[in-house]
Amino acid sequence: MQVLYPRCAGSDVHKDIVVARVRCVSEPRHDEVKSFETTTAALVELEEWLSNHAVSHVAMEATGVYWKPVWHLLEEHFELVLANASTSAMFRDAKRT
Repeated sequence: MQVLYPRCAGSDVHKDIVVARVRCVSEPRHDEVKSFETTTAALVELEEWLSNHAVSHVAMEATGVYWKPVWHLLEEHFELVLANASTSAMFRDAKRT
């Protein structure tokens, strides 16, 4: 399979927490999962963590409006993709069949 984004991250956005995974397949390789609160200070820490790993693209999975503050903080620094959790679940279920 061809790698499209060698330095990317995925995140699951909740009301009180963001769980993010950095996945870098180019040097220096890195794979780490980390949780952040949804306070402004913690979201700045998330942005710094992603930047420190030279991430270029971030996919966010969220429901409701909890993704909005995260999006606004990250949009100046990364290419973002927003996935609706219910739609993502359909694709996961389809892969199983």
